[in-house]
Amino acid sequence: MTSEEDLLCINTMRFLATDAIDQAKSGHPGAPLGASPIAYTVWKYFLKHNPNNPKWFNRDRFVLSCGHASMLLYSLLHLTGYDVSLDDIKNFRQWGSKTPGHPEYGITPGVETTTGPLGQGFATAVGMAIAEKHLAARFNLNGYDIIDHYTYVLCSDGDLMEGISSEAASLAGHLGLGHLIYLYDSNDISIEGSTNITFTEDIKKRFESCDFQVIGPIDGNDVEAIKDAIKLAQSDEAHPSIIICKTAIGFGSPNKQGKASSHGEPLGLEETILTKKALGWPTTDRFFVPEEAAKAMDAKVIGAKAEAAWEMLLRIYRAEFKEKGAELDALINGDIDQSYKDALAAIPNNDCATREASGAAINAAAPIIKELMGGSADLGPSCKTAIKNEKDFSKETPVGRNIHFGIREHAMGAIANGMALHGGIIPFVSTFMMFYDYMRSSVRLSALMGQRVIYVYTHDSIGLGEDGPTHQPIEQLIGMRSVPNLIVIRPCDAAETVSAWNYAINRTDGPTALVLSRQKLPALSHDAGIELINKGAYIAKDCDGNPDVLILATGSEVKLALDAQDKLAADGIKARVISMPSWELFEKQDAAYKESILPKEIKKRISIEAGSTIGWAKYVGDEGVSIGIDHFGASAPASELFKQFGITSDAVIEAAKKMK
Repeated sequence: MTSEEDLLCINTMRFLATDAIDQAKSGHPGAPLGASPIAYTVWKYFLKHNPNNPKWFNRDRFVLSCGHASMLLYSLLHLTGYDVSLDDIKNFRQWGSKTPGHPEYGITPGVETTTGPLGQGFATAVGMAIAEKHLAARFNLNGYDIIDHYTYVLCSDGDLMEGISSEAASLAGHLGLGHLIYLYDSNDISIEGSTNITFTEDIKKRFESCDFQVIGPIDGNDVEAIKDAIKLAQSDEAHPSIIICKTAIGFGSPNKQGKASSHGEPLGLEETILTKKALGWPTTDRFFVPEEAAKAMDAKVIGAKAEAAWEMLLRIYRAEFKEKGAELDALINGDIDQSYKDALAAIPNNDCATREASGAAINAAAPIIKELMGGSADLGPSCKTAIKNEKDFSKETPVGRNIHFGIREHAMGAIANGMALHGGIIPFVSTFMMFYDYMRSSVRLSALMGQRVIYVYTHDSIGLGEDGPTHQPIEQLIGMRSVPNLIVIRPCDAAETVSAWNYAINRTDGPTALVLSRQKLPALSHDAGIELINKGAYIAKDCDGNPDVLILATGSEVKLALDAQDKLAADGIKARVISMPSWELFEKQDAAYKESILPKEIKKRISIEAGSTIGWAKYVGDEGVSIGIDHFGASAPASELFKQFGITSDAVIEAAKKMK
């Protein structure tokens, strides 16, 4: 059953959405019309939140995984009291609006994560639930449930079709994330028509096999049925839950209900009027908000009381557990104990694979920075990501900081986003660089949202050798560099790797990708400390006087450049070797610094990097030469591959002499 007041509020949401979509002449009315009762029930009767403070740490999280239904969420935010005005609703999908076409984190108060690419919200929510469970295990003491909230997700048929949702569900069930509740808007329609043409699996059996509590199917238009289902979901602390809610897309539309045409096209003014008439809604006023609905849905007072009660509990907690209270306050405020830098600086710059140096950096920083938490996609022993003397995060030991993601790269990336978005965690995740491709869309969203996620990509080139071209990255490095706001760092030795970790830990406005070698690299001589790589490029070794040629290199190829420099000097050619671990950081420097590294008058330039040469023309210019590999690799020992593919100091020397 649905009460008259509930129905009034639900219809207010429905028609704010359809009016905004009609006015914008674009959008997705079908889901707001069909799924508003589901979202309304969560927000009205269960969601713990405070519109006055959207960042309250112990709030429940609500993720609209089917981001195309954005106007449903914007209607909720407006009606419950967030800083989303009626004018913002009217400005849906317009330039500079708080109400963009899909929900965007950081643009609209109350939006917990950017969604739109289907399945991403589903998986990101797993990360939020992991963070909640871990922090609760760390800080909840003697009955003080300081960290105690739910993550609710509204997801669609399309979300469940995407492979990332299967990866994420499998892990969520395995980990027993009992505070994670999905509400599945099962309307049996996708853009091409009935889901029967592509999607006929038994969802109940699928999620039961993933160790979920599965509830339903229930009537997704019945508020009381939805309430009962959510209470049942909350009663099971040992399993994540999915509630299957049967709905009708485009509900109430005489000509579009249950049809694919209602998914991504405005109803149009005529059909909107017919729909309003069908649902008993006034047709004369657009963007109509009845006073009774506005009053019933306003959550500012109850939200402020909920946060105040938590703050009172927190004050008592601080008094009883002073050390834990101070630790929690620092975590919430994002304050990092800067003494970790001394621990990083103490790591010796020995000959080693940069993946080994990365592991040393993790284990130097982790005892000091308790927020560091992560793992790999079943490659921990190879990627060197294990935090020593720490437990594994599991349903039995949620206090653990080592996460075994399994071979689930795409979900791993989205889960890391969720952990970062939740707050209190600095997540790091790892795999072989080749498998960056499996998680690219999650990395892109991390960059779009400006989240501090640290990606550790090892086995960075043909230098991994015998595994062959299926595992040897060629185009991945330039692919990463093409992502806006992703800082990519390919260090040449242990010192640069430690410096890269220092930068990544301190970066708060976006993700960082560390690109690391499988093979041992020699330790080079450096003057700078742990801020060595912060400017993106520096002179690794200069010549006497003005150089004849500039040699630019990254990673394992810096040593090849230095070897070439020595041999060129014997032949009277003066070369400057530039280590350029990060294009993005170099581009942030001022013109004077760039000129000091790459003087404009020196046109003879050579780059050497064991990857695609695309992009290097920006730095070597029209007269320069880029040494790299623009084809797939082969299976052979690494040294033989570098020789066969011409990524050698001799190739640099030959290029320099031709320039002379």
